[in-house]
Amino acid sequence: MGVSANGCHHNISLWQDEVNMFLPDGDDLRLPSKTGLHAIGGVLTHLRALTAITAPTVNSYRRFADAGFWAPIFADWGFQNRTTALRVSAPGRFEYRSVDSAVNPYLSMAGLLAAMRDGLDQSIDPGPPEEGNIYDAIEAGKEVARIPATLGEALDALEADPVVRAALPGEMLNVFLHYKRDEWERFIGTVSEWDLKEYLDILP
Repeated sequence: MGVSANGCHHNISLWQDEVNMFLPDGDDLRLPSKTGLHAIGGVLTHLRALTAITAPTVNSYRRFADAGFWAPIFADWGFQNRTTALRVSAPGRFEYRSVDSAVNPYLSMAGLLAAMRDGLDQSIDPGPPEEGNIYDAIEAGKEVARIPATLGEALDALEADPVVRAALPGEMLNVFLHYKRDEWERFIGTVSEWDLKEYLDILP
């Protein structure tokens, strides 16, 4: 506790044949192409559900709870901005940051591909990039969605999102939800040392 934890950030680019479709196609050489922007829009739209797959354990959310270590907990994007969930890390790629080292990369990439495809199909606009510290922007009044605070909340978001659900075909979704719900319910049913210290000696 009190120190930064391991992430497993995914750097992603989109290719058609030999062409990187994420590269800028306008005058601003920092700004991704429309294809890239729509892909980012899809990921941001489905970020809450994706978090259940990319941060798949109870322990994953302890890392996100400590904003002092630049935890990527807000559904926004920017250029080299480590305070947002997505950042354009180079002209030809973006970095998905709301993921930790417990992730199964096969499942995470399946979910991300489904989210990006929805962004492309729906031409989802991610909005303008956040140029500054997202925490300062929120304090100044910007409204930004937050990723789930717990595994239980993330599982609820996954169950409510048909796009990300479809990334886990057949029985995979049911098996994933079964084991992860069991993990969450066993956690919230456990009395820990923290509980004993916090509540045992409270006077009426």
